[in-house]
Amino acid sequence: MTPPDGAAPLVLASSSPRRRDLLARLGVVPARTDSPDIDETPRARELPRAYASRLAEEKARAVARGAGEAVLAGDTTIALGRRILPPATDQDVQRTLLRLLAGRRHHALSAVCVIAPDGRARTRLADTVVAFKPLSEAEIDAYVACGEGLGKAGGYAIQGRAEAFVRFLAGSHSGVIGLPLFETRALLAAAGVLLG
Repeated sequence: MTPPDGAAPLVLASSSPRRRDLLARLGVVPARTDSPDIDETPRARELPRAYASRLAEEKARAVARGAGEAVLAGDTTIALGRRILPPATDQDVQRTLLRLLAGRRHHALSAVCVIAPDGRARTRLADTVVAFKPLSEAEIDAYVACGEGLGKAGGYAIQGRAEAFVRFLAGSHSGVIGLPLFETRALLAAAGVLLG
């Protein structure tokens, strides 16, 4: 899709269908998508906010940007205090993550980076506080069995069945899903990307 004259075409540096769907809520259809390949290992003593922001920018810079194009990348990190929780790589890891989050508050840190056509990178971060209700082993087993949280940060997908576990949320619901729309809209506008 070619944007109107004067508008920057957008490259989405993500293969996530959730991020594409969230961009559509802003009336934005990427000209193309490209999956960045970066090392997502946290650095020694790296704090969760700095980690999420760094990954968003590294993902954006890892994708080739043509003349006149803008690039958008995001990262959602789940943090329990100063601890960065990993994605649920398998069901055992997912159970461990859900037990950690059960009955407690955690932070869903969603960073977005947009590189404008002139090469300037801007990054913003939405910090959302999420509190889960206490979870029984039966509830954890049932959620793990449904499969939707596998591969996700913190082991859950708030846009699915896990939303029923949330007793409190303060911040950006879209950020927990994968792209904070308020921050994203501001960054895209500053980069000259046409918004719907």
